[in-house]
Amino acid sequence: MKLPAEGSWATIRDHLVERIPRLPPGRLDEMLAEGRIVGLDGPITRETPFKAGAYVWFHRDLPDEVPVPFEIAVLHHDEHLVVVDKPHFLATIPRGQHVLETALVRLRRDLGLPELSPAHRLDRVTAGLLMFVTRREHRGAYQTLFRDRRVRKEYEAIAPYDPSVELPATVVSRIVKERGRVTAEEVPGPPNAETYVELLEHAGGLGRYRLVPATGRTHQLRVHLNRLGIPILGDRFYPVLRETPLHDFSRPLQLLAKTLEFRDPLTGEDRRFESRRTLQAWDSYTEWESS
Repeated sequence: MKLPAEGSWATIRDHLVERIPRLPPGRLDEMLAEGRIVGLDGPITRETPFKAGAYVWFHRDLPDEVPVPFEIAVLHHDEHLVVVDKPHFLATIPRGQHVLETALVRLRRDLGLPELSPAHRLDRVTAGLLMFVTRREHRGAYQTLFRDRRVRKEYEAIAPYDPSVELPATVVSRIVKERGRVTAEEVPGPPNAETYVELLEHAGGLGRYRLVPATGRTHQLRVHLNRLGIPILGDRFYPVLRETPLHDFSRPLQLLAKTLEFRDPLTGEDRRFESRRTLQAWDSYTEWESS
């Protein structure tokens, strides 16, 4: 549901009471308390101010949302930031069929931080470092770091080893993802995506790669490794799109957001965070290839 472009309601609750007269106010309050009404930044409360044009999701039937059976590890928590190790298959924010089973909603609930918001996003199928801002007034400072590319990010990926691929290399191309399509594609035109790719080690036909993106296009790392002829293991989009049920957690994409480095815009401190996760395919290549 999209809220009106203008209105005099003090809270979203006030608007919903008027807009959905068949829903008793008492039941609406129960749904708010249970976290079943969610906005872009997470669950809406009785006090959430009305925001013109905002989107609101009603999550009436909790059993219809597939639980993600993996925990989020909190690596760092201070007055400004929460940094977590996100598992595979957990979305960053509510979207589509994922509402309560998202990192934002879980953390707001578990940490008791109603103003928590993401400083950036990580694909649902990618694991690793994800940073959140604890207070609304500091959100812009940290989100601007990512927008202006002042955060150095490193990823790790497991993909086939091909001795004919000359590495290290910097892959540069133009990547476009059209609205309504789940995959991105490389097209002619001025480059807008750049990734440094380095082979760290290889064994048994498998390579462990370090990826350093200079830009942040949708699916950039997946597209660039696929372009090199070494698509990331577990990738259900590239080179061939394969539909996967939401309850299938058997073959996670072997891509990990490994490190984040930046100068804190509020404290001036140099920050560096590193994921403690590892990619399971490195020790089970035969099993992955046969499945």
